[in-house]
Amino acid sequence: MTETTQRGALVLVHGAWHGVWCWEDLLPALDARGWSTSTVDLPSVSGDPDLGMYDDAKAVREHLATLDGPVTVLAHSYGGVPVSEAANTVPNVTHLIYLAAHMLQVGEAVVTPTGGPWFPPDARLLPAPEPAREIFYHDVPAQQAAEASARLRPHSARAFTDKQTNASWQTITSTLILCDEDRALPGVFSERGPSMAAAVFHLPGSHSPFLSRPAELAGTLDKVAQPDHGPHR
Repeated sequence: MTETTQRGALVLVHGAWHGVWCWEDLLPALDARGWSTSTVDLPSVSGDPDLGMYDDAKAVREHLATLDGPVTVLAHSYGGVPVSEAANTVPNVTHLIYLAAHMLQVGEAVVTPTGGPWFPPDARLLPAPEPAREIFYHDVPAQQAAEASARLRPHSARAFTDKQTNASWQTITSTLILCDEDRALPGVFSERGPSMAAAVFHLPGSHSPFLSRPAELAGTLDKVAQPDHGPHR
């Protein structure tokens, strides 16, 4: 039996304003460690303001349904919401990993923990917050951070107000990875998530360790994937 077969599939789901491009540095490190990786591109970042979180959850669900064997899902930031909405509707998902990601209760939306929308009520497409480097990539090399910032896309406002109707972290083993120097809603992730996750791991640095420290993130995912890792708080 190969190491890849032993690990199973790892599906990566990006966060707000991002795309599958954000995993480009991390994927080789994961593949080298024996993961069978794939990614989901969320429709709500396509530029269509009519597509929201439920469309993203459908995309996640449809992708997961194509995979055989045990599946682990890694969700970053906003990606935790559609993953929570969809994951336990697919029987072979065995582990959810929330990387600096939202873990919401049923009935909540992304805007709930922030006290309500931070954007005008008539807004339909939201540009990435500025300065993106300071919020997302403050420990990423300057040129790489500039290139990542240039690739950010407007995100449907609807994605942030669609309410969670299913919380898969309640029924699937879930792990939270916190980034200790996170500047994107750090309180939301660190104050709420630990009470919901079965285990909590920490990484130094910014909201985007897939760019700032991909090898270290891959190593942490190996630790998270061990069935006997126990709680890390």
